[in-house]
Amino acid sequence: MAKESMKARERKRERLVNRYEKKRAELTKILKSTDASEEIQSQKWDAMMQLQKLPANSSKIRKHNRCGLTGRPRGYMRQFGISRVTFREMALAGKIPGVKKASW
Repeated sequence: MAKESMKARERKRERLVNRYEKKRAELTKILKSTDASEEIQSQKWDAMMQLQKLPANSSKIRKHNRCGLTGRPRGYMRQFGISRVTFREMALAGKIPGVKKASW
């Protein structure tokens, strides 16, 4: 089980990502434009400065995937939203239909 403080930190990061998602997308769109005019270059500079002033945890990269049941950060299976350990336990108990025990 993950500590409650770690889970809370992840929830906070997720809220920050959701809050700043549109603003971050607009600024990166400006930065990726290929126009080489002087005016656009100054806009790019301003966009870069604004992007750096945003909270670091508002980036999607800072989010961690955690198991929905245990909060385990490693061995996360995106398709199911749980860790490999939890998946294995549930499959062994017959809670996941269509999964047969091979040789694990």
